[in-house]
Amino acid sequence: MDITWYGQACFRLRDRSVTVVADPYDKSINLKLPRLTADIVTVSHQHGDHNFVEGVKGEPFVISSPGEYEIKGLFVTGVAMWHDSKNGAERGRNTIHLYDFADATVCHLGDLGHVPTQAQVEEMGNVDVLLVPVGGTYTIDAGKAAEVISLIEPSIVVPMHYALPGLANSLDPLEVFLKEMGIKEPDTREMLSVTNKQLPEETKVVILECRAG
Repeated sequence: MDITWYGQACFRLRDRSVTVVADPYDKSINLKLPRLTADIVTVSHQHGDHNFVEGVKGEPFVISSPGEYEIKGLFVTGVAMWHDSKNGAERGRNTIHLYDFADATVCHLGDLGHVPTQAQVEEMGNVDVLLVPVGGTYTIDAGKAAEVISLIEPSIVVPMHYALPGLANSLDPLEVFLKEMGIKEPDTREMLSVTNKQLPEETKVVILECRAG
């Protein structure tokens, strides 16, 4: 199973049988979404930098609310959380999504704005790969992200939703998160390929290069 990052919170997750695009963005953030085709599109919340479904080709099945789904043999679970630390009073709801691939369970936290409760963490179940926002302002910041990682205990962590050259939104740079995690020499890749035989025993942070157009 392969994971590619296109900036902000947009990823493509793909194995031999199904392709998912998570949180596609529109041009308002000054990034160009490449031509992507998918069987499934998931949307964490209804903001233009996360819900540009029409930018994805292939007549995908769209998942934009909590619940359990099965499409083309892939189980997807949406769990309701908040976009802020005040139970949605500032920015509303945020749905995290779990994708149960054969090789790994991937969790996309969307624009999570708070540290999940223990009950919410238990609802998520086992997570192999965690896609976590770290840029602050609209989501949890680096410190809160580290706290979330310690609660969920994934095998692999991929940070997202942080400052990039030309990005319209004002977010913290990746270096703040790396310092918080004590990482001096990050493992940076164009794409993350995962098999259940290659998951590390201790949590590992992997930085993905932005593949925006």
